[in-house]
Amino acid sequence: MVQGVFNDKNFDIQKKIEMRLNMELRTATSPKDVKHYTTQRLREEFLIDDLFLPDQIKLVYSHIDRIITGSAVPLKKVLHLTAKEELRAEYFLQRREMGIINIGGRGTVTVDKKEYKLEHKDGIYLGMGVKEVSFASEDENNPAKFYLNSAPAHTSYPTVLIRPNGIPAKDVVIVQEKNKVELGSKEMANHRVICKYILPGQVESCQLVMGMTKLMSGSVWNTMPCHTHDRRMEVYLYFDMSEDALVFHYMGEPEETRHIIMRNEQAVISPSWSIHSGCGTQAYTFIWGMVGENQDFDDMDSCTMQNLK
Repeated sequence: MVQGVFNDKNFDIQKKIEMRLNMELRTATSPKDVKHYTTQRLREEFLIDDLFLPDQIKLVYSHIDRIITGSAVPLKKVLHLTAKEELRAEYFLQRREMGIINIGGRGTVTVDKKEYKLEHKDGIYLGMGVKEVSFASEDENNPAKFYLNSAPAHTSYPTVLIRPNGIPAKDVVIVQEKNKVELGSKEMANHRVICKYILPGQVESCQLVMGMTKLMSGSVWNTMPCHTHDRRMEVYLYFDMSEDALVFHYMGEPEETRHIIMRNEQAVISPSWSIHSGCGTQAYTFIWGMVGENQDFDDMDSCTMQNLK
């Protein structure tokens, strides 16, 4: 922890908090190296497993655009987000912003002593400068599962609650109809609905763009034909999958593709030079979070089907 932030009197309390919050560090990788990786090495570098651990905050800090991906699952305890040594900050969002989407039961995110109630698939944006963040569940038998994406920030934007549907209110943003996009078809097995949560014109942020894509029944392909976006990296979280369901997540350069087998509530890091596409054994939902050079959702470098290998 940063020296001087905690005094001796509350040292024991802080140690207990740290036991419930862990951060793993991942370095950046070169596509020249990745094409030689074994299955195990590929999973070690890009797969984020063991998310949504009971009464814990799990974080993975990637050197790729400095994104932090993680989860918080409060059961019997209120979980507090603190700045780990990796950040060298007085508090987590001193130089960062964060997007959160709840994929579990009802929960509360308390932001500088103000409570925000999140239903299933509600989201919240936290701006740079927020000092205190904590997580709680309404029912420990159906706990909230908060999924987190955080990126470096250069200025502060307002904290807002984000709901896919409903009535706008103070500090509450409803996803605009133009940001609910239906794509694909049942015949192509890629019928899906994209719901954009954090993006310019709806919820302002420094660089984080975040949303959710739901595949319709009978569809199993996402993001195919595929693309890269050299100006942004991306992280996918796959969920809404049965215990025996799988998603084959395709990554790598278009001419050097690889795959990682994904299971329910696992995330995968996608560098800017990599495609990111998936094919499942059944329909599923995934959350996407992007950070990098720009926030233009449509800034994509398309890959032709003929060039994929």
